[in-house]
Amino acid sequence: MNYNETVNWLFNQLPVYQNDGFLKYKFDLTSINNLCDYLKNPQENFKSVHVAGTNGKGSTSHMLASILAQSGYKVGLYTSPHLYDFRERIKINGKMISKSEVTFFVTKNQLYFKKNKVSFFEMSVAMAFNYFSKESVDIAIIETGLGGRLDATNIINPILSIITNVGLDHQEFLGKSLKEIAKEKAGIIKKGIPIVLSEYQSSIYDVFLKRSKDLASPLYKTQDISLKDYNTDLKGSFQNKNMKGVIKSVLLMKDFELSKKNVQKGLLNVVKNTGLRGRWEIIKNSPKTILDVGHNLEAFRLNMKEISKIDYDNLRIIIGFVKGKKFKKILNILPNTALFYFCQPKISRALDVRKIFNYSMKIGLKGKKFDCVSSAYRSCLNDSKNMDLIFVCGSNFVISEIIHSK
Repeated sequence: MNYNETVNWLFNQLPVYQNDGFLKYKFDLTSINNLCDYLKNPQENFKSVHVAGTNGKGSTSHMLASILAQSGYKVGLYTSPHLYDFRERIKINGKMISKSEVTFFVTKNQLYFKKNKVSFFEMSVAMAFNYFSKESVDIAIIETGLGGRLDATNIINPILSIITNVGLDHQEFLGKSLKEIAKEKAGIIKKGIPIVLSEYQSSIYDVFLKRSKDLASPLYKTQDISLKDYNTDLKGSFQNKNMKGVIKSVLLMKDFELSKKNVQKGLLNVVKNTGLRGRWEIIKNSPKTILDVGHNLEAFRLNMKEISKIDYDNLRIIIGFVKGKKFKKILNILPNTALFYFCQPKISRALDVRKIFNYSMKIGLKGKKFDCVSSAYRSCLNDSKNMDLIFVCGSNFVISEIIHSK
């Protein structure tokens, strides 16, 4: 198989949450444990940091990877989902895994994958572990996919764990309440391994405190961290809590030489050092056009707060959702003064744009509907004046198609 054939096989022949949702997501560590045993447990050959959370775990992972790379270390980074290229999930010092490496790994192990019905996510996690081991990274930053306790990444024994925050997302399988979801996130806490909470949430703090005590794992909050001397190239004031979690983590990583100067440089060069896309990303200045992959209620609240700080004539929002998202609650918190361009990304999980549009009419939002993202984007640009603000949001897939179209 060539690279395109390999990726098509990965996505089309095996269950993949990114395309098919909950019904295709496996919550069990048996398969990933067996697979890594088969691969001779590559995850045991490098140090790691484990990052979980409802919002901010991707930004946190990339910030930490940037700091470590800026400090001269060889840094693996595993994140999900990807926006455009599968290889975005697996990087070393900002460089994606090669196409030949992906093809070789899948081809070599394909019979095992088929025989044991290994899921897409399990394969991608194992591929990352195998690649980081093979390349002898100094450390790898590993982001969970969903939850924590039964996430396929949770077979690592990290030197440090980070939980960014807990919000009401993926409730169909993580739990209905914040406490239930917090218990799933707390599942990444390992015996004796320090845990950093980037955001203090009083209603669920006891969940983390109890598990940390049960496992004798030092628990750290970030209220003592000052950002006076720090900034980041990742836009949005909501990045401050992520920065605090990262700086606290850096202070705990005693086996690594991470000078204040390199921490500052790493935070200011996250995009350059890691290739991160889609986090409050400005792709055009006139009219100002911002992309953000935040897709749950809390992320939208934060984004609307950021938008309120910007001067503009008209706010134009390009938005589409996937099935399973509480789109009605999200639409209800969006400003009714905005002009909406509802669209439908090109995937099987896309929520029918007519359903979104019809509900928007009921609650008094003004907008148009489009069968695809590119049509919505073109129409929005044609309608916009230089002082307007365009905000693209709702789903990773919407952002991906905008990036792909440029």
